[in-house]
Amino acid sequence: MSSKRHGRKKRSLRFSRRTPPGAIPGTVVADQTAPRPVIHVIAYGPETFEEKQVEDPAHLAEIVGRHAVTWVNVDGLGDAATIETIGKVFGLHPLSLEDVVNVHQRAKLEDYGEYLFIVARMLQPAERLETDQTSIFLGKNFVVTFQELPGDCLDPVRERLRKAKGRIRQAGADFLAYALLDAIVDAYFPVLERYGEQLDRLDSEITTRVPRSAVNEIHTLRGELLLLRRVVWPLRDAVGALARDPNRLISDTTRIYLRDCYDHTVQIIDLLETCREMCSDLREFYLSTVNNQMSEIMKVLTVIATIFIPMSFVAGVYGMNFDTQASAWNMPELHWRFGYPWALGVMAGVAAVQLFYFWRRGWLSR
Repeated sequence: MSSKRHGRKKRSLRFSRRTPPGAIPGTVVADQTAPRPVIHVIAYGPETFEEKQVEDPAHLAEIVGRHAVTWVNVDGLGDAATIETIGKVFGLHPLSLEDVVNVHQRAKLEDYGEYLFIVARMLQPAERLETDQTSIFLGKNFVVTFQELPGDCLDPVRERLRKAKGRIRQAGADFLAYALLDAIVDAYFPVLERYGEQLDRLDSEITTRVPRSAVNEIHTLRGELLLLRRVVWPLRDAVGALARDPNRLISDTTRIYLRDCYDHTVQIIDLLETCREMCSDLREFYLSTVNNQMSEIMKVLTVIATIFIPMSFVAGVYGMNFDTQASAWNMPELHWRFGYPWALGVMAGVAAVQLFYFWRRGWLSR
């Protein structure tokens, strides 16, 4: 299964619950614009392996039980009948199926007795940050996963199953559920590394120059980091409950691995908070740099205006209309041979004295 998506539409952050108000609890109402479900099955044991795509969900009953563990992955939630049929095959509660099609759920863990219902948010490859709801049902000998759209980060788990790498084929369904959660959690690290590189680049750019696009990029990063924070915190709580609370569906051996997965979520939160602090610091640094640049510009303009004030005074005096024939005191220098060079020299001298004074005071240095 490909890990990339083509022709992916930009999705709004808003959501609308499709179940009408007052509907019977457990009513499954699918989004008609969502992709049609594609059912992919991997059934395996220590010495057996079977992988196939199933067209009719009713045929899943024939596969379950032939192997030690059966993993049913459903890509697309566009058909309520298919989802309900899968629920009947595996005995899934209608309330949990209702949560599957309403894809605005936060990460959580619910115990339904015969199975565990886990919701996680999976990051998807796109130009901007996008998350899809991944619903995981863990039973005694099965794992059923529902994804909003085709394409995921679970290909490494599939390859381990196909090539019998590690202990995954020797373990039960609980270890498969852990492997899926671990793959979803580990997919957050490259995204945070990319954000860290972007923040370092912005820091260098703002230090050397102040591009106008920097503030927009910082604002976008801040919004995506906020979205990640809303996704990761409940995911940490859900994984922590799996690793901490006793349950007959999870063995003590798998619980050790779940504790490691929980540590990964804690590391992600630490990195996320660091990135958010850097983002806030960069925004403040950008604003202070812009203000400093504005102050430098105002200082230069003030110096220029100050220099021209006495020069304007001299030019204004020489521009007065006096009659030199009426009195010897009416600007006799107007008829002086060196009157014009003298006026220019006075202006240049005043400007030079002012520049020297400004330099001695340190007003011309950065």
